[in-house]
Amino acid sequence: MSVEVLFMNNPRDRDVAIDYANALAEDGRVALGEKVLAELARQLPYDPELLQALKNITARRTMSEGGYDGLADGKGSYRDILKNEEEAKALEQENRVQKSGDNTERLIREYEARLKAEPGNLKPVRQLAELYTVRKQFDLALKMYEKLKASETGNDPTLDKAISDLMSKRLDHEAAQLDQAAPDYEEQHARLNAEKVALQLAECQKRVEKFPTDLGMRFELGVLYFSAGKIGEAIQEFQKAQNNPHKRVAALSYLAQCFAKRKMNDLAAKTLQNAIKEKIVFDDEKKDLIYNLGSVLETMGKKEEAIEQFKLIYETDIGYRDVAKKVDDYYAGQ
Repeated sequence: MSVEVLFMNNPRDRDVAIDYANALAEDGRVALGEKVLAELARQLPYDPELLQALKNITARRTMSEGGYDGLADGKGSYRDILKNEEEAKALEQENRVQKSGDNTERLIREYEARLKAEPGNLKPVRQLAELYTVRKQFDLALKMYEKLKASETGNDPTLDKAISDLMSKRLDHEAAQLDQAAPDYEEQHARLNAEKVALQLAECQKRVEKFPTDLGMRFELGVLYFSAGKIGEAIQEFQKAQNNPHKRVAALSYLAQCFAKRKMNDLAAKTLQNAIKEKIVFDDEKKDLIYNLGSVLETMGKKEEAIEQFKLIYETDIGYRDVAKKVDDYYAGQ
């Protein structure tokens, strides 16, 4: 009950969600625990720990529903396992992120038939919304999401995000259909992009109002403010988001960019230096931080300090951006 309260107050906290899902599994509600992690994985598709936890709990459900637990204690049989084989295949097919066109159409027909036979069952409604989105049938997808919003699951925070993503994809689709040879192409494209940013910003602001302590949402809002050119608002959100250990380095990177845009280069350099200290692995993110620090130092007229940063990247990745030219030009001028 305690971890459930924590989860309800902060549904996007990965660690709390994993604890809650595991607690549900221990209580015999494995499917509900799996659903909790699956919903969060939609929003954090590249979080390795979350994906591993989801994989573990899915395996646990398979063991339970497939009859393997029964084999372990001598109460089950392989006949029980084989009985569920087709259902397991169907579930695996449903959960594939990439769906072929033919497969998508088949699944749509199946879910439409199931919804007609079981109008009170909300699972096919969510699945249809996602499948319609894949097929770019945006009006039908929106209709399904509105049906979910009107149901008892309407307070699910992932619904608002899903609807916002749907509307953004529709705007992207409209932009892709524009005639690039048209004289007003740039104007129309800019208008659609502005609509998309405004839509995402409004939706994210609503979610942050609902969950003000969710620092992951704060980071997302900061990125949207930054994209919209609202630098002051972005700084405020990134300063809060840096307290999330999973977003700290990225938040510091954006903070530095905000300071640089305001010509506060000393603050930008200090912020980047702090981020670099916390970034242990020398990956592309760290290279980006070092490159940005070098660029800020260049702007400040500190050319020797700047080239030392570019040389750090040059030593390990000569093809990164234009560091080769910067370093080669420096030595050529010696």
